[in-house]
Amino acid sequence: MDNVHHVQVESKAPHHQHHNHDSHHRSSLIALMRASPSSSLTPSSSTSSSSSSSSSWTLKKYLLYDHPGPTGSNNVPPHDDEDHQEHQLRPPHVAEIHELQKRVFIDGIVGHSGMQWNHVNSRFDQVSSPRTSPEPVVEWSNFAFCIGMQSSPEFANELLRALRGGKHWKFNITKTDLYRFWLRIKDDSFDSRMRIFFYMCNRNNDGRITKTDIKQTIVLAASTNKLSVTQEEAENSAALIMESLDLQNKGYIQISQMECLLKLIQSPSKKSLAAGDTEKQNNVESNKNGFLKEQEAMSRAEVLFRTNWRRAWMVLVWVMACIVLFGWKFYQYSHRSGFQVMGYCLPTAKGAAETLKLNMALILLPVCRNTITWLRKDPRINYLIPFNDNINFHKLIAAGIVVGVVLHGGTHLACDFPRISGSSTAVFQQTIAARFGFRQPTYLQILATTEVASGIAMVFLMAIAFTLATKWPRRRSPALPVSLRRVTGYNTFWYSHHLFVIVYALLIVHSMFLFLTNKWTEKTTWMYIAFPVLLYTGERIFRAVRSGSYEVDIFKVSLCPGKVLYLKMQKPEGFKYQSGMYIFLQCPQISSLEWHPFSLTSGPQDDYLSVHIRTLGDWSYQIYDLFQEAVLTRSEVCPKVYIDGPYGSASQDHVKYDIVMLIGLGIGATPFISILKDVAATTHNDHVHSGVREYGNLTKCPQKAYLYWVTREQNSLDWFRDVMNQIATSNKNQSVVEMHNFLTSTVYPAGDIRAALLSVIQGLHHAKNGTDLVSRSPIYTHFARPNWFNIFARLAQRHRGAKIGVFYCGSSNLARELKKLCTEFSTKTTTRFVFHKENY
Repeated sequence: MDNVHHVQVESKAPHHQHHNHDSHHRSSLIALMRASPSSSLTPSSSTSSSSSSSSSWTLKKYLLYDHPGPTGSNNVPPHDDEDHQEHQLRPPHVAEIHELQKRVFIDGIVGHSGMQWNHVNSRFDQVSSPRTSPEPVVEWSNFAFCIGMQSSPEFANELLRALRGGKHWKFNITKTDLYRFWLRIKDDSFDSRMRIFFYMCNRNNDGRITKTDIKQTIVLAASTNKLSVTQEEAENSAALIMESLDLQNKGYIQISQMECLLKLIQSPSKKSLAAGDTEKQNNVESNKNGFLKEQEAMSRAEVLFRTNWRRAWMVLVWVMACIVLFGWKFYQYSHRSGFQVMGYCLPTAKGAAETLKLNMALILLPVCRNTITWLRKDPRINYLIPFNDNINFHKLIAAGIVVGVVLHGGTHLACDFPRISGSSTAVFQQTIAARFGFRQPTYLQILATTEVASGIAMVFLMAIAFTLATKWPRRRSPALPVSLRRVTGYNTFWYSHHLFVIVYALLIVHSMFLFLTNKWTEKTTWMYIAFPVLLYTGERIFRAVRSGSYEVDIFKVSLCPGKVLYLKMQKPEGFKYQSGMYIFLQCPQISSLEWHPFSLTSGPQDDYLSVHIRTLGDWSYQIYDLFQEAVLTRSEVCPKVYIDGPYGSASQDHVKYDIVMLIGLGIGATPFISILKDVAATTHNDHVHSGVREYGNLTKCPQKAYLYWVTREQNSLDWFRDVMNQIATSNKNQSVVEMHNFLTSTVYPAGDIRAALLSVIQGLHHAKNGTDLVSRSPIYTHFARPNWFNIFARLAQRHRGAKIGVFYCGSSNLARELKKLCTEFSTKTTTRFVFHKENY
């Protein structure tokens, strides 16, 4: 299963680091099972004896405590003291037993399809054929389509076999048969669904399930859920179930034993995190009507102010500066002689020109990354200036430039120049004739002048750069025509942005040749842009020199599933960074001009640097191919790689919080890996690692970190498996880090019968080995999208009155939802959630 290759391997930890709890878990489980006679393993009811109910409840309670919760969640098994157990593990009431039974297969055999009989009937009519029978029939192979399981035909066939209950089940289905099957499928009773599931496993229909039956069902369930399970893993999982239930070593289990196991599929703690769980709506309503209203919290206005005041004052200062400059120039030129010729068009154009000077200077500052990283070190400056919004501010200024260009260029071309060429000769001679050599120019002659030609050239170049920097061309959106997609993408964006060098040169030329003034004191463009241009130029020179000395040796290369490249590199001498930072990579074999940012997945305490690169564009595909060739040919020489950095990012602000919530979608988890490693290495006594202390004199590190990693494919879980194992091991005694994996599109929800057996095996496997069967790490995997409302509610209730930093890297759609939840819970609970999003 391991799809990883290595060029050089130092001391590689094994992928599977099992916690040695085997004997404890097995003996405790078997002891509890033996304490319950077989009769007590039947479904509890109002007529069950108290001893039977107590024994079954004890087994349930044991597995719920020991059931794998979040890593580091401090789930403690019941005490060994019998009096304490008797007090804590009381027999359940009848209502509790009924609710427990309802939770099993809660989503039904057809999951969340929401199909009703009229839909099934319609599908039957689509594929039925009258033939010679008195009523229409369908072939047995169409059963999956009829009940909406066409995506799981093999599973549907096994379901049909179980419903027909015989060795000969492959014959046509009448509508009466289908209706009878549908009633059984939709039967909400625990007994009905449990029996269907049992006979799906019992292929011989003899009432006995063997290890081979369980193994075949495991392989089928894994295939149905698009999960990868080896024959050895299926064999071991089947053996684990037999070991847990076949206490008398008969070689088979019966329906009463399977029934007991299926009652213990899920624990409430797991259900509250998955959006696919049917408890979601109940939890949401109860939380909204109860928990959220119980607490006194900040007003919405206060939360919005606290969240946005840094952005607000920066934007306000910028807007006011633009307004003041525009007003100053507007007033100045409305009292000059040219106003008699061009009217209000002239002061409007000149006012816009003054804002353009300011914005052409400011737009360089947000991309001076070294300067920003250096300024972040000062807590006072970092408190006042929202450095995390540097790219957003860069875009805002670009929008201001667009407005300025439209006003300045538009009024000149559409108003000023026609009025100059068309004004009366007397007025022209009395006002501005001297600036034109006492010859009134035509419109075309004005356009041919140096100042106008340079201005038009600037507008043309900026239009190219601005257009290619927008979302669709930059990301080569499928919505674009094929002809445009061929000439767009990140490379086109990168190179077109360097047209700014020509633009700034033209800007200087443009400012030196002005129609209406010859005074150097009024030719102020160079005063605006001198410092930003020198600063940016100095940064680029510094980056070139530094990166030239940062050619790093490659210690290890891994080709991970999903075309993800893992590079473990030499850490240059004196290279200091904080967790959450990123670096730029350059590969001369691809391009000596292209630098691409990647989050560091190594911790500050590590003696190496590491990155994970997912192939999403031209450059990433090329570097993956280069290293893949080196791995497959077993070359001793790897492609050269240069690094530049480190640079600060939004994730760097995790040190401001005692509690952090890290949310990553797919490869978006990379910024948080180094944070988790750093936090896991830090004790609760503020025993901060020296690497963090040295960087910016920061003496604080989060005391609790939650990771929610959402990914589509199972093989994605291999990307950080070694790191997760390392974090889980270092976190074992401290429980500072809690991690959750969510598979969103490959697995049916845990309550669906197609995932039921996997849920059982998942729990038993984690209880015995300390590792998750799906992720093959100590991190438990949930089979659904996260229920973000319940997750926020759980954290708000657990950390009342705390300030939690929410750090997110992923799509903008979820960012809006998370930001809204942060505001909602900050206003309705005493816990404050502060949202941060990575911007590259």
